[in-house]
Amino acid sequence: MIKDYIEKNASRFEAEWFELLRIPSVSSKSEHKADMEICAAKWRDLLIAAGVDRAEVMPTAGNPVVYAEKRVAEKHVAEKRVADDVKTVLVYGHYDVMPPEPLELWNSDPFEPSIRDGRVYARGSDDDKGQAMIQLKGFETALKCGILNCNVKFILEGEEEIGSASLYPFCEANKELLKADVILVSDTSMVAEDTPSLTTGLRGLAYWEIEVTGPNRDLHSGHFGGAVANPVNILCKIIADITDQDGRITIPGFYDDVEELSPTEKAMISQVPFDEDKYRQAIDVKSLHGEKGYTTLERNSCRPSFDVCGIWGGYTGEGAKTVLPSKAYAKLSCRLVPNQDADKIKDLFINYIESITPDCVKVKVTHHHGGQAYVCPIDLTAYKAAEQGFIKAFGKQPLAVRRGGSIPIIPAFEKILGIKSILMGFGHERNAIHSPNESFSLNMFSKGIEAVAEFYDRFSRPDMS
Repeated sequence: MIKDYIEKNASRFEAEWFELLRIPSVSSKSEHKADMEICAAKWRDLLIAAGVDRAEVMPTAGNPVVYAEKRVAEKHVAEKRVADDVKTVLVYGHYDVMPPEPLELWNSDPFEPSIRDGRVYARGSDDDKGQAMIQLKGFETALKCGILNCNVKFILEGEEEIGSASLYPFCEANKELLKADVILVSDTSMVAEDTPSLTTGLRGLAYWEIEVTGPNRDLHSGHFGGAVANPVNILCKIIADITDQDGRITIPGFYDDVEELSPTEKAMISQVPFDEDKYRQAIDVKSLHGEKGYTTLERNSCRPSFDVCGIWGGYTGEGAKTVLPSKAYAKLSCRLVPNQDADKIKDLFINYIESITPDCVKVKVTHHHGGQAYVCPIDLTAYKAAEQGFIKAFGKQPLAVRRGGSIPIIPAFEKILGIKSILMGFGHERNAIHSPNESFSLNMFSKGIEAVAEFYDRFSRPDMS
């Protein structure tokens, strides 16, 4: 029944997905403000067409939020022999995407979906328009097949890629509207396309920008070089001093709240299929690098990290210009683990940078955004229902895996709304999210819809509690 509905409507599902992908909803660029409004309205229309009772675009201080809900009839619920109390699922997704640059590295227009070798290439094909569409079509399939036995609410935001600043106050102001038993999220990945997995943990995040200022103008490097501090040189030294030769972060107090992995957690991680040579070859590096004493999978999921996300200053145009620049800049981030407090790390970092900056330059550190880490219990009713959905769609028991990425709003949902989230993602490393030639498998799109529909078939059954 479920597979039949998906197969009969596959062309329409793809066409509606492609409509979203054609909208350049880049939240980080002000010139796309109108596109954000257009994309939100398109989501509202698609939700209504899928069968929700109401859907609306709701304003925020930034980009709008799309809210929708479907309430199942009590009579229908009774006939399906579900649990006495009708449960409610809140589905979260985001409609904003990362900038597509550098455009010259794309093999096709990033905002014109292109199908090659069974994959859809476009910005947002995975993150998160593809995965959010899986949730929408999984809901529609369950509804049309008569197996939706719970209330469903949707919340789609337009600022996830820039920190979700407007969603926090929106949630605070709409707690009753967003009241639910569990949140369902598809914005994460699986171990492999043939190895289903559910994400049970996410790292937190802290993100800063540094500005180092030396002389009051750019100087001739011959007349002043060696006598005046070069801000780019100083910035590079500051960054280099943030980690030691063992890959550990040197900020005092940084590891105070970091818990060591238990033998049980280490054993779970070791069960994840992982070929380090293939991992290395896929990104074309000769060797891997990270914190001493931990495996690659431990480093990129359960240990904190520090990265330079961008660095610039001085002359970068064609040819040469012998200049000692006035300023240098960098954007930096740390991934955090459970028990680390993002606000505490924010302040530790700023204090440390200020303390190690020599007085021959001035430094300004700006905190952009961040969020806490998140861990999902695997004994929740909704988690068990998601497991069953994966088993039905993929024919395998999904692994429980922590992932290295961050979705700051997920722990915020728990803090503000008091609701746990099930991270039912269908992405894959090959999909190249945030990179040129982002793509998503058509086969995975169909299987994901099936898994979500199967989740709804099981979630409200008494035997799942």
